[in-house]
Amino acid sequence: MPPLIDTSETLAAALPLFAPHPQIPIDTEADSLHCYFEKLCLIQISVPGHDLLIDPLAGFSLTPLFEELQGKELIIHGADYDLRLLRRVGFPGPAGVFDTMIAARLCGIAEFSLAALIKRYFNVELAKASQKANWARRPLPAQMADYAVKDTHYLSEIASILEGDLQQLGRMNWFRQCCEKAIAASMITKERDPDQVWRITGSSELRGRSAAVLRALWHWRESEAQAVDRPAFHILHSEQLIDAAARMDRGDHVDIPHLNGARRRRFFDAGEKALELPEQEWPKILRKPRPRPTKDEEARFKALKTKRDAAATALQLDPSLIAPKSMLEGLAASPGETVARMMPWQREILGV
Repeated sequence: MPPLIDTSETLAAALPLFAPHPQIPIDTEADSLHCYFEKLCLIQISVPGHDLLIDPLAGFSLTPLFEELQGKELIIHGADYDLRLLRRVGFPGPAGVFDTMIAARLCGIAEFSLAALIKRYFNVELAKASQKANWARRPLPAQMADYAVKDTHYLSEIASILEGDLQQLGRMNWFRQCCEKAIAASMITKERDPDQVWRITGSSELRGRSAAVLRALWHWRESEAQAVDRPAFHILHSEQLIDAAARMDRGDHVDIPHLNGARRRRFFDAGEKALELPEQEWPKILRKPRPRPTKDEEARFKALKTKRDAAATALQLDPSLIAPKSMLEGLAASPGETVARMMPWQREILGV
């Protein structure tokens, strides 16, 4: 197990290892399953002869690392999440990305997870035990460190193999377009509508006052989770929230055994206040009916789908990679707007 790089001095000593290499394999680990406020817990980087584990939790500046990486192309498997995490701690973005997941899909590989690719090319099985581990643990257990190292150890060779396959298939230009789009997407901050965030799976079953109670209980859960920095489901599962809201609205007994003390009081206070709200303050029913397609639009959709599916079969690609259903529907209903969002290679295949 390589030692954790957890000081400015050990980081400075490692940075010269990157200089000869235009491509740098990188991965990250976070603690989203164990904390409310997700933190970047580990950065894994591999260069020939060296697997490095960098500890962002140690409190030293990562700026020298980011300055070293800026001129490099990063090899990442499924780049969006990692780029978002890195951007959150100050990384301005890479010169380019070689996303091995995108490359595998464009090569027609059905099993494109990193574990599947490592098994495919190196006959190495990745242990699954650390997938949901708490990456904020220190000292980092050897088993977790080994798992983390393997996430980047093989990436450079996988990228080289896939690049050769893409070149042979004549799809390298398609790949570059996809990677550029992935970088651009990672720079967009996803904002949740504050008036709708409480609408969890199953919430549509509740109407009127019971929906108002659910909204209040959801905000109670968020507040409790933030206060102790734990994921919301550690406080109460969504199914329990929905059941409690329905019971409160009916006047039935609500008993959640593990809720006690001040937290239990706050839970029932939130529900009781919601029960007292006037009707005009209850959540409004969201009705966004999708306009029914015209006969012409249906015909265009079927023609586009037939063309897409035939192309996917000929190219041995997942049809959704060429154009997902929503894109086909958009092309049938409002082609100009949809075409503008498509990549050139997608437009070329569909002839739009």
